[in-house]
Amino acid sequence: MAMKGMLALENGLVFEGESVGARKTVVGEAVFNTSMVGYQEILTDPSYFAQIVTMTAPQIGNYGINPEDSESDGPKVAGFIMRELSPISSNWRSEQPLDAYLKNHGIPALQGVDTRALTKTLRLQGALKACLSTEGFSKVEALRRAREWPGLIGVDFVQKVTCSAPFKWEAQAGQKKTSFSVKGTRLRPEVLKRQRRFKLAVFDFGIKRSILRKLSYYGFDSYLLPAHTSAQEVHALAPDALFLSNGPGDPAALPYAHKTLAQLLGHYPIFGICLGHQILTHALGAETVKLKFGHRGANQPIKNLETGEVRITAQNHGFAASREALEKCDALVTEINLNDGTVEAMRHKTLPVFSVQYHPEAAPGPNDADRLFDRFYQLVEKHVGSHKE
Repeated sequence: MAMKGMLALENGLVFEGESVGARKTVVGEAVFNTSMVGYQEILTDPSYFAQIVTMTAPQIGNYGINPEDSESDGPKVAGFIMRELSPISSNWRSEQPLDAYLKNHGIPALQGVDTRALTKTLRLQGALKACLSTEGFSKVEALRRAREWPGLIGVDFVQKVTCSAPFKWEAQAGQKKTSFSVKGTRLRPEVLKRQRRFKLAVFDFGIKRSILRKLSYYGFDSYLLPAHTSAQEVHALAPDALFLSNGPGDPAALPYAHKTLAQLLGHYPIFGICLGHQILTHALGAETVKLKFGHRGANQPIKNLETGEVRITAQNHGFAASREALEKCDALVTEINLNDGTVEAMRHKTLPVFSVQYHPEAAPGPNDADRLFDRFYQLVEKHVGSHKE
């Protein structure tokens, strides 16, 4: 008989289901993701560290698991919740079923959960502290553990996912080739035959491999730096530009990163995404706020306030930049979320600095924002050229 498991929320609700994956008990923040595909990318995205992710799509695992689609060296979620785990993995690229993958990496999961009711709870009450147990714990014990977990606010989870030492990123075993065609994007012909490549210092706050592949495709050689890297160490590397990656947790809990970026402003062109965007917000002297239930999915609409253009984007974050605070720090808010009006992008009025809250690499997902990598290349090209004259 199938083993039972439960997800206990701090508000007292308990959702039961069938245990899949590892036999384990974990605590974390319960969130939901509305993507129809991409469960492997979600599982391995370091931004989900310490979170228990519920998928709203009714069936998960249909196309199995393969090494090429991982965004890191393994799952980073605390736990995983599904309505139904597909009994088969029907795809020629599949090397392993999802259940076995979760077991091998020690990730507990549940299927058979009423994910619609769970998602409605999280939308109404916000992301909640939770305990997922597949070890036969009592409801009382699971609730106690959920309520005692300290949560995300003020906790530095970046140190759990950043690289341990600097290194130059290359295509490695199990990764897709760095030069590849970007399906569905409209690239200028000169992008495909660029000879000039720029040296990019990449702050690794929990970066996804698809971002590194995209940076390589657009003409950058990425040198990954641990989150604690100092401004002096960056100067010693002598990069042409800086990139600030995605990552997990509360951006306000990273004062060392705020300080370093503040010292680097004005020295290099800078592009930040997701957590990188939020850290840049703090470096400029502004602040971030925690959203009620965040934006997680591949169908988030954003509007460019300068052009009026609307795009669909992939997102994964629970914090957002304060628009009022940014506008007091010589930053111009350029894009907003059409669902709730929160800040989705900004650029500095005088410095070669811009950032976005969403994930423009979107693998898998919409590629409306893919052109931002091209924009960054042009910004660096112009900046390097002006400094040579």
